[in-house]
This record gives sequence, C-alpha cells and structure tokens, in this order.
Amino acid sequence: MSAPERIPAQPGLTADELLLSRGRLTVHGRVVDASNAVLFATAELDGRRAPCVYKPVAGESPLWDFPEGTLARREVAAYTVSRALGWPLVPPTVLRDGPHGEGMCQLWVGPEPGSGEDSRPAGDLLALVDGDEPGPGWKAIGYAETAPGRTALLVHADDERLRRMAVLDAVINNADRKGRHLLPLPDGRLYGIDHGVTFHTEDKLRTLLWGWAGEPLPPEAMAVLGELSDTLEDPGSPLSAELASLLGPDECRALRERTARLLTTGRHPAPGGRWPVIPWPPV
Repeated sequence: MSAPERIPAQPGLTADELLLSRGRLTVHGRVVDASNAVLFATAELDGRRAPCVYKPVAGESPLWDFPEGTLARREVAAYTVSRALGWPLVPPTVLRDGPHGEGMCQLWVGPEPGSGEDSRPAGDLLALVDGDEPGPGWKAIGYAETAPGRTALLVHADDERLRRMAVLDAVINNADRKGRHLLPLPDGRLYGIDHGVTFHTEDKLRTLLWGWAGEPLPPEAMAVLGELSDTLEDPGSPLSAELASLLGPDECRALRERTARLLTTGRHPAPGGRWPVIPWPPV
C-alpha cells in the first residue's frame, strides 16, 4: 500500500487537540493489560464528544533508565515530532490536567473497549514464516522460537506506512515498538501508540521494524528530515519551544543529533548490539 500524503503544518490547535486539551474529561474504566495506569475516557466540548486515553503521571511505574514522572510528556513529544514531520502516525495527544492530575490525553483510535473487536489488529503487518527468506512483500526481522526446538522467521510487511514509522522511531529513539503498538485502520491509516519510553539521550532503539536496517532512506524521508533538522536547529522556532517544555535540554540536543546523523548517513539505522534490539514480548 502506498503511503498517504503528508499533512501540511497547521498553526494553532487542531480541532482534536482543542477537544482533548479543553474538553470535560470523564473516566469510564481502566485498560487492564498495561504496565502503567491507562484510563479509557471521553472528552466533551461544545457538543462534540470523542473517546480518548488518559494516562495520569501519578499512575506511571518508575523505570530504572528514565526520569520518574516524564512518560506522559514523552508521549506528547512523540506526537509533536510526528506532526512536525507531516506524518499522522501518532493520534492527537496533549498534556492536560484531569481527574487524577496531570497526564497525557490521546484520541482513541480503533474499536472501543468492550466492543468485541480486536483494537490492535497488526496481524496483516506481522507474520511468522517457515524458511530463511521472508518472501515477496515482506522484510525479515529475525528468528523467534515458536516451540521447544522449533524456530520461525519473524517478518513485517514491506509497507510505506511502516517505513515512515521506522523513520519516526529512529528520530524519537523509541525503546518499545511492539506489534501491539501498531494500529492499522480499515481506511488505510496506520497509527503507533505507547511512546512513553522515547527521547533517551542514549541509543535505545528497540523495534520490530528492522527490515530496512542499513538501507538508504527514501527521498521523501530525507526531505522531511531536512526540514525537521532546520526547524530543530532554530531555538526560537515554535517546535523547539514546545519540545523544550516537554523534554530536558540534553534530550533536545540528542534529538537534534539523531536527526542530523540520519541525514548524514542517509540510511535507516542498524542494530547497535549494546541493547536488546527487539522488544519483549514482540507482539
């Protein structure tokens, strides 16, 4: 499938951002299969109502390698960078106060909880195959043990939407791109969620999207990365100011350096070997 068109930058808040940041937030329940507090809620403003995810900072589990109480801001920063690239790969996400204090609020995409539908249907993008070759239309990730003494090749689709996601992950240094964090929608859109462990100053890229590792970046990616780099290098740009309010100075510097490095090499990054490169569990 071809990648969708880029979305031009929009000044000010979008309608979704306005709803999420200023709407009345009502919590309906908790998503129980998450390591941090993930609350299903609705936001309502001026007659418009939409489902959303609310992740309060107070519900974040401490991590040994990320500063405490920063995951919500990293999720917002990931959306901010995705929007700056013109690639709508992250659902609209804001930082706001809510019933349980400050937290991240993100537009819910896909079927709502309790609908009986699979809300994370990444099956068409990931597969296990016998043999040593991924086959046409697929890119190899690595081998996975499916039963004692038996392995299969884990592959992902050679899909331009996924390739954009791989570039975004390299920019934001995503340490947790699992299969269940990919949300393809019936209309062709693809979203990524759960970006709390991003923007570390050290290289922590862990992803299932290694199929293009070492390959030249496509011309579109080089163009948008060039635009992003120019904007990040301007400390007075609105993007730089917004990211400075969400991330630490060293993290903003590392973001500029990663973007510049991608432009210099002109290639998708390859696994470094110092950090487990595939998240667990993968899906």
